[in-house]
Amino acid sequence: MDRRDDDKRNAPAEVVWQGKYQRMMVRGTWEYVERAHAGGLAAIIIAVTPDDEVLFVEQFRVPLQALTIEMPAGLVGDIHAGESIEVSAIRELEEETGWTAAHAEVLMIGPTSSGSSSEKIAFVRATGLRKVGEGGGDGDEDIVVHAIPRARAAAWLAQKMAEGYELDAKLWAGLWMIDHHLDGTPRA
Repeated sequence: MDRRDDDKRNAPAEVVWQGKYQRMMVRGTWEYVERAHAGGLAAIIIAVTPDDEVLFVEQFRVPLQALTIEMPAGLVGDIHAGESIEVSAIRELEEETGWTAAHAEVLMIGPTSSGSSSEKIAFVRATGLRKVGEGGGDGDEDIVVHAIPRARAAAWLAQKMAEGYELDAKLWAGLWMIDHHLDGTPRA
């Protein structure tokens, strides 16, 4: 191990700025962002309706100054500390899309951008979907819900990208996880 790596591992973390949702950290010579809520975890929800449509959300994202297409997602435990990943995912799914789920299964947890953030995201598969409302997000959000036939989902995303939308790269991982287990075997 290089001495510089040891400095990064053992240097104390220093908060150089703290906001309501994020804080800027410095550890040795490395700068990064971490979520301010307990656990710093987010969930991305992979949801397919009974009509075999994949649920996507469209919203304006301030950091990009652009409209984005994403799978429904949200912070775990930001409203109720100690809330499970599964409960948070179902809550966010309903809030953003108007669909609820009978079950939620955590497929994997991993970093979102390991060079700039300590945030991790849980890919959650929601099943047993039923429509319970309009969605659209909470009072601070203006979300448009898209239910796209699964067979056309990748082509629809490519079209949206060509139209100038910013697309979350995790979309393609989510689409893959609809049909595959993490080891690559097909889902039944």
